[in-house]
Amino acid sequence: MNWTSRIPWPLPALLTWGSAWLLFASLQRVIAPVWALLLACALAAVASVLGSNWWRRGLIAAGFPLALALTGWASIPAWAWLVPLLLLLAVYPLNAWRDAPVFPTPHAALQGLARQIPLAPGARVLDAGCGLGDGLMALRRAYPQAQLEGVEWSWPLRLLCGLRCPWARVRRADMWESDWSGYALVYLFQRPETMPRAAGKALAELAPGAWLVSLEFAAPGLLPQAQLRLPGGRVVWMYRIPEKAD
Repeated sequence: MNWTSRIPWPLPALLTWGSAWLLFASLQRVIAPVWALLLACALAAVASVLGSNWWRRGLIAAGFPLALALTGWASIPAWAWLVPLLLLLAVYPLNAWRDAPVFPTPHAALQGLARQIPLAPGARVLDAGCGLGDGLMALRRAYPQAQLEGVEWSWPLRLLCGLRCPWARVRRADMWESDWSGYALVYLFQRPETMPRAAGKALAELAPGAWLVSLEFAAPGLLPQAQLRLPGGRVVWMYRIPEKAD
């Protein structure tokens, strides 16, 4: 269970809708309604990560603008209603839809990882698809002396991750286009459909002896060297890259 699933539904949606309405009502008294809509929708779009699945994220993000449109409370030009869609596309870019949505790493998921995979101080560790930074935080607890880095394609999530993890180097980049060579360990929390691609990229780019660590989903074609069993049946899979065949 991750931190989003601990918040009982529909509380995230209700809190977000109420906050967006309050922000919009307050701002339209001092700025143009279009800008008030933009900022209120931005709040709803960012808060959509509180949803534990896609349909809940959509409801959280769309509830406020839909309600505003139905009530006709504010006089807003027609083009302004593209704002919620554009904000959602910023948070969840089209080319990232094939990957996992925002799946936060549970707080204690990587406890014990350093006992299984000891790393030298200063070793480079990458969180591929770091989202809001929960994985980076878990990695920092496991490897406080490591050089932690993250890549995230969504620029709002990259910005928020950078704010939450100022001690890490967080870049806006495509995790599949980024070079994984040079890292001692690459961590990811993806979904089953993308794990074959992750396994192939790790074999092609990581140096022999480097590690690929996956939360929950196994990497086809790789032999796990160790596992961590988490409450609820989740598994942390650990794969050491073998020597290259001559």
